[in-house]
Order: sequence, then structure tokens, then C-alpha cells
Amino acid sequence: MKAKQVFSLALLVLGASAALNTAQAQQELNFLASVAAAPVERAPQEDIGRAEIQRHDAVVPGYETLQVRVDLPRDASFPRHSHPGDEAAFVLTGTIEYQLDGKPPVTLHAGEGIFLPAGTVHAAKNVGNAKASELATYLVRKGQPVVHLAD
Repeated sequence: MKAKQVFSLALLVLGASAALNTAQAQQELNFLASVAAAPVERAPQEDIGRAEIQRHDAVVPGYETLQVRVDLPRDASFPRHSHPGDEAAFVLTGTIEYQLDGKPPVTLHAGEGIFLPAGTVHAAKNVGNAKASELATYLVRKGQPVVHLAD
């Protein structure tokens, strides 16, 4: 495993160690589910899946980590958005193209990861021939929404 992949995986594991236990957390999850099910460039045969794996308070006071599995059907895309904290994503299966504003697209295959600093506007698209999945870990300030749709 390459050092970059090990670092990305370490961030994911760190992110997996934090959680929210409030009504706002459930509202955020409902919002994420509604965004994920929204129409995309070409309507996929099945919806984009998002499953929260865990949330916990981070070791950094006032922060939490959230770990989510995202399943993108063939040709599905998640629209331009950002996060109020850092994101570390690790591609579990398939091939996903990440488009960061102002940068060339980055295509990752299973076993590769990407780090997105807080506020980075980006989109993700399954560019493979089958379902793709990623494990996304967020380190965010407690009480803030995890996803902000870009204009």
C-alpha cells in the first residue's frame, strides 16, 4: 500500500471514531439522503445510496467525525458541494471521478483515496461500468451541516 493510501486510510479510521447524538444529526442525515436521491445528469436505474457507519466526538474539542459509505450506481453523479470540515474519501469498489473546482478531474480506482480540505467545492461521478462505492470520513465542527450544495 502506498504511503498516500495509508495516510488516507488512517484519516478514514480517525474519522470513524466520532459521532453526533442529537436531533440535528438526524436532520443532517435526512438532508444527505434527500440530496443523494435527487436527480443526477442521467437518471440512474437505482438511487445513490448513503449509509452512515458511525459518528463520534473527535479528540479535538468541538469537533466530531462522521463516516459514510456512498454507493454510486453506474453513470450516477453527486452534484457540486462542499463540506465545513475536511473529508478523506477511499474508493472501495469501482472507479470514481472527482471534479474539484479549478482543477483537472481526478479519477480514482478501488484502493485509492483523496483528501479534500474544508470548503473545497467538488463533485463525484461513477465513470466505471458497474456500481462504485466510497468510504467518506468527515472531520467537522459539531452542530454544522455536513454538506453544503454549491450554487
